[in-house]
Amino acid sequence: MADRSDIEPHTEDNEGGSEHALAIDTVVVYERGRWAVDIIVVFADGIVRKRIDNHPTQARAELSARMIKRAAERDIRGPLNG
Repeated sequence: MADRSDIEPHTEDNEGGSEHALAIDTVVVYERGRWAVDIIVVFADGIVRKRIDNHPTQARAELSARMIKRAAERDIRGPLNG
């Protein structure tokens, strides 16, 4: 798991219009007795990592992570790489 200090926040382009995501991934981490789902979005100028939710079991968290990733990938323009 990447340390949160290694992830730089994404900044909007000042010339108008927002930049499109290049890749999306989800991760499940065990934290304080619960399973958390984070989404990681890669932009050309940085990476954003956000906590989505937490669940009582690993199975529920992994199911949630898969569903979130599939829904987010629909919003990426162009063919998916892998």
